[in-house]
Amino acid sequence: MMLTRAAAIALSLVVSAMPVGGAAQEAAASTQNAETEAKSILFIGNSFTMGANSAVLRYRPDSVNDLHEDGVGGIPALFAKFAEQAEMDWNVSHELRGGTTLEFHLNEQRGKIGGAWDVVVMQQFSVLDPENPGDDGDTRRDAPLLADLFTGANPDAQVYLMSTWTRADQAYKVDGRWKGKPVGSMALDVRRALDRADEASEAIDGVIPVGQAWNRAMQEGVADANPYDGREYGQIDLWSYDHYHASAEGSYLEALVVFASITGFDVRQFGAGERAAHELGIEPKMAARLQEIAMAEVEANA
Repeated sequence: MMLTRAAAIALSLVVSAMPVGGAAQEAAASTQNAETEAKSILFIGNSFTMGANSAVLRYRPDSVNDLHEDGVGGIPALFAKFAEQAEMDWNVSHELRGGTTLEFHLNEQRGKIGGAWDVVVMQQFSVLDPENPGDDGDTRRDAPLLADLFTGANPDAQVYLMSTWTRADQAYKVDGRWKGKPVGSMALDVRRALDRADEASEAIDGVIPVGQAWNRAMQEGVADANPYDGREYGQIDLWSYDHYHASAEGSYLEALVVFASITGFDVRQFGAGERAAHELGIEPKMAARLQEIAMAEVEANA
């Protein structure tokens, strides 16, 4: 890896001040290692980050550090595969448990997650409050506390909230909290709630717009907007069979948005030959189209 001008100058000064030979070589090697040290990222959340109900759940679990040792790959494993293809060095870990809120991770998993991480991605329960869907009181309390935990261990840690998608069951079923509203409404309400949590905490660095990318895919006719009335020809279903979790395509779009948001990498560079999509059975043309949608949404939220 090529050193920056400042790093190169600093290295030359250090080496010139040391005896010639092994000591100088060790100093140079130490500086270069510091330049190339892998970054660490932790994902905390539930089944929406696990990729439940799709092939993403068990995708390449050996490529990530599963703190629960449950054999889950999920969105973290897709992140790791993207990083490999982009020639970026990341150590990827996750602490994921289905059906949980941020409160669970804060109160029950502190011992597992309380280390020093470079980046943390936090995902709240799909409807925010399981007992009172749409209420963001617990989110505004728990997200800042978790962020403080991470920045307390590493003041330079970057902490993000992931804003998830509209659940079709909540938008179309008679007992759905967002019944009768446009299909994108739930995703936008979740985003607004997470924005409020972000504003309440100096330790939170931003919100990742996954749900808005799903909305964009539906608005542009790439994804079907209502899984209950049949799928339009040529469109994909971002939801899994339960109309709640994500399909492989939905999780793929999720992971693309996360990767682009965290790394700044233009995921359109992956193109139709992207390897994770191939391994998940996603049509190459659709993989490229989802990359375009992900990048458009990330750029719109920059």
